Amino acid sequence: MNSPMLLIMTVVVCAVHAAAQSRVPESDTQSWNDIQLTIPLNKKVDFVPQLALRFGDNLTTPVDERWGAGWVFKINKYLSFNPFYFHREARPPHGRQEYEDRLTLGVTLQKPIGKFTLSDRNWFERRWREPQADAWRYRNRLRLEHPFKIDKQKFTWFVSDEVFYDWSLHLWPRNRAAIGANHAFNKHATLELYYMRQNDSHTRPGDLNIIGTVWRFKL
Repeated sequence: MNSPMLLIMTVVVCAVHAAAQSRVPESDTQSWNDIQLTIPLNKKVDFVPQLALRFGDNLTTPVDERWGAGWVFKINKYLSFNPFYFHREARPPHGRQEYEDRLTLGVTLQKPIGKFTLSDRNWFERRWREPQADAWRYRNRLRLEHPFKIDKQKFTWFVSDEVFYDWSLHLWPRNRAAIGANHAFNKHATLELYYMRQNDSHTRPGDLNIIGTVWRFKL
């Protein structure tokens, strides 16, 4: 084989390999870590700042950072209204930088059923995104909780499932199912640990195995 042909084949092979390496994967294993601070303003209203950091590319790289704040208006012991704002900066593995400002208007219904607690969270989100198109999204999450003890220490296990409807796609592209438990160390600090499985037909990476932590602090 002559030198020009060998050179051309080498360039083609390298280009194909680089393209394969740079393609955003369809699936990933990630760690999601959230911190929430609840500041009671009165008996009916809480102010809640939040921070989140997510590691992806099989737990090796920060892929998503977000911060925001909102309010919880307690209409009664079963119903609350939850407006929130988030700013998000992210870069999926081998992907482009993403920016988002998100306004969430939510309503949560919570009902004790014996020793169980069932909650139904409904969120409507307006998303201003770059480079993606702006969009509206609806999220519905059902969550079932039950308390238990280990050596007199109180815990609460939970299972949940959340579905997403995206008006820019006109379909339900995403589902998140989770199982986990939380423990209140005292009246000011609670830690929640969970495993979540996300399936998404359009986002890349969309199919995720997630190990998550949520620290909740209350003043």
